[in-house]
Amino acid sequence: MKKWIFALAALMAAVAAVSLWRLTAAIERQAEIDEAREADVIVVLGAAEYRGKPSPVLRARLDHALGLYRRKLAPRILTTGGAGGDPLWTESEVGRNYLSKHGVPVEAIIIEPEGESTVESTAAASEIMRRMNLRSCIVVSDGYHIFRAKTLMANQGFVVYGSPRPSVQPVAGWAKHWLSFRQAVGLGLWAVGIRI
Repeated sequence: MKKWIFALAALMAAVAAVSLWRLTAAIERQAEIDEAREADVIVVLGAAEYRGKPSPVLRARLDHALGLYRRKLAPRILTTGGAGGDPLWTESEVGRNYLSKHGVPVEAIIIEPEGESTVESTAAASEIMRRMNLRSCIVVSDGYHIFRAKTLMANQGFVVYGSPRPSVQPVAGWAKHWLSFRQAVGLGLWAVGIRI
């Protein structure tokens, strides 16, 4: 009986490992594809901010969204992200302020100031889109993050296009695989009901 249980556990572990490997490969492929096209809104996933200023990662995401907006691919930009420990600012507010200073009318910027994780931010952005009767979006984030964000929002019934921000220093080798693997684990946990 113990051998049977051990064999079953080993088989399940092998299936999980192969699934994670395949998902990691799909995440890496998606990271290289820019699907930007006309949509109802551009969704910018949050990243760190420092005392009201966007971090280099957040600034790069916002600049990319700004370029898509100026190309008239969407009439609105939705910034996401909560406080992350900052008592005065949220990532989404910092994003709104940055975009406004760069010529985007405040009325064209929607904020989602509560999300503390990818799952929370995409769920809240989806709820905002649903209330505003928006059906499609361009998700802007780092390349390794796009597949997961697209999956979470598409699961809510939206048409989602991914547009990774350009990277000044592209991630390669094991670092690239590690970032993608982490997203695969996050997506796998979400699939079984664990929200991170």
